[in-house]
Amino acid sequence: MPATRKSAVRSGALTALSSLAVAGSAAGAGILLAHLFGRNERTDGLFVAYGVYLVLAIAAQSFRTVVLPQLTREAAALGSETRAYLLALAGAGVVAVGMVVALAGPLGRALTAHPASADVASRALPWLVAAGFLQLVAALAASALAARDSYEVAAFAYSVGAVLALVLFAALHDHGEVSLAWAITANGVVTAGIPLVALGRLGVLTGMRARGRSLQRLGRLATGAAVPIALQAMYVVALRFAGGLGAGKATSLNYAYLIAAVLVVATASSVALISSAPLTRRGINVEEAVTHVVHSSWLSLALIAAAAGVFALAGGRVVGPILGGAYGGEVGRELGRLVAYLAPWMVVTVAYTLTFPLLFVLERSRGLVAIAVGGLAVSVPIVLVGRELAGLAGIAGALALSTALVLAALLVSVSGDVLWRTVVELGRLSLQVAALATIAFGLASLLGGFAGAGLGLVAYAALLAALRPRGLREAWSYVRALH
Repeated sequence: MPATRKSAVRSGALTALSSLAVAGSAAGAGILLAHLFGRNERTDGLFVAYGVYLVLAIAAQSFRTVVLPQLTREAAALGSETRAYLLALAGAGVVAVGMVVALAGPLGRALTAHPASADVASRALPWLVAAGFLQLVAALAASALAARDSYEVAAFAYSVGAVLALVLFAALHDHGEVSLAWAITANGVVTAGIPLVALGRLGVLTGMRARGRSLQRLGRLATGAAVPIALQAMYVVALRFAGGLGAGKATSLNYAYLIAAVLVVATASSVALISSAPLTRRGINVEEAVTHVVHSSWLSLALIAAAAGVFALAGGRVVGPILGGAYGGEVGRELGRLVAYLAPWMVVTVAYTLTFPLLFVLERSRGLVAIAVGGLAVSVPIVLVGRELAGLAGIAGALALSTALVLAALLVSVSGDVLWRTVVELGRLSLQVAALATIAFGLASLLGGFAGAGLGLVAYAALLAALRPRGLREAWSYVRALH
């Protein structure tokens, strides 16, 4: 058992570190972008195009969720299945990129509110769509390796690609905002290429001909990615509405969203990725699925609460010096508050991130397209109302509510009583974590600024160490024993 626990912790740590490398690269690129290009209509256009890339990148991560249980069950046919998926993705990618190149101008104008924004978006979109499909290929290769219990190569590839993207953007920034799109495309080449080479050396990509039915595989991918794409599309809609509040508002929302997403990716996403294969082999029931979500959420929410408290007290002072003069003063304070406003969205997204893979482990993935379409349709008026009621803060709350509705539909699709049980357990957990954070950071708020944030963080850690909540102890033991 000790060796097994070490394996689970190591796999999770490697995946988390690679996720942090990717997030760190994105943060570094964002900082460079802020210093080099400021906060204006052109950066709004770039971030809208980047939002389209994120749709595909999120689809790539969901693809790992969709295909990994299948590849794990069909270990004997791993090579032919991997080659078939690879051919299907390559064909779809060529078609999609060709269409975006042909329609880049109209797409840029449709997605943005200003001519300058449309110009940047139309130039960046073809590169970012190509980069998104490369991420899909990378996700396929990483899943094939994970089916053989190998996580190191993919973690290394994602880390190297992320560093390369940051270096290239720094070197090519004289060519304008679109240079970020070039760097992200290069990242995709490396992230996909390294694990593909590893699979080739293992003989996975050679041998028998790939199985047919490419359209069926693309349909499976589209079905599995429908909900994550819809959630990301909600964010693109939110950016579009935020742009209507004034120049730079979409950029501010984007930075706050990226910070919040990093916290989710570095915690819940890592656990979700390393747990699919072992849970598929082990076989779990609905009761165990609820236990998995609750235990894994504890570790994520404990860290997220600390980060939200820090940003609530000192976010403005942190953001201004890092992002440059365009983000000082009230702009920086607004961005810091936005991260705190996104805390409910982070809580719901953690639960979603841990729940979604279980649909494929339990083989209960029917109805996903309907949930995706319905969730996206409902989110549009919710985000619009949120904007009218409270501006950017209302948009943040609307994203949390829209995501919560999608999560509720997913839980119902697992089992009729899972929704209530999960809501009760996660509600109890969220209240415990929120209470500890409120006590720690509430008292520290009397100091304010960096001093208050630092004191609050220390007090929060001390409370966790002193109280050692039973749920947190059980969660740590559970995650260690996943493999």
